[in-house]
Amino acid sequence: MRPSTPITLHRQVPLILQEISRSTDGHCPRPVRQPLPCVRTDLLAEHTTADLRARGHRTHVLALRDLPAAPLLAADIHDPSLARAVSLVAEADALVVATPIYKAAYSGLLKTFLDLLLQHAFTGKPVLPLATGGSPAHALALDYALRPVLTALGAQVCQGRFILDRHITTAPDGAMTGCIGHGTIVGGFGERLRG
Repeated sequence: MRPSTPITLHRQVPLILQEISRSTDGHCPRPVRQPLPCVRTDLLAEHTTADLRARGHRTHVLALRDLPAAPLLAADIHDPSLARAVSLVAEADALVVATPIYKAAYSGLLKTFLDLLLQHAFTGKPVLPLATGGSPAHALALDYALRPVLTALGAQVCQGRFILDRHITTAPDGAMTGCIGHGTIVGGFGERLRG
């Protein structure tokens, strides 16, 4: 939870909504060599967090995969974990939403969480949508699937980015080493937060 007085003047606190797919056992598998698509979204969110912190912003990561499934599916906003997650969104000055794209849409886990929020939960908040996917055929999912939902929640939706899995480069240990165009997008978002 962020303090009531900002630590650094003129810096807003982005909340990174990190949406990752689950395997059948409920955990996103860790790669041995090449990261799987769900891990690439995780890497992108971590890289974005590090980039925003390097630019002087405080961040908090909300990993949707860590929320309890039964209360989430039942929309039990009185569950302590869900209540905290909704509170973090309400307290954030800005949001980054990172999600994998499957079958031309963001995943059901993100949709289920967004459905918990009040209708104008993102009002006045800059929101940077980021998505990963395996095919250029999914590139329009940000504009035709995710952007309308974010707009309906009142977001000031910033220019987002769909990133092909193959454009995320990793080191042998699996850490993200780069992503084509990522610095420009995050830099522009960071500048908007300062203004």
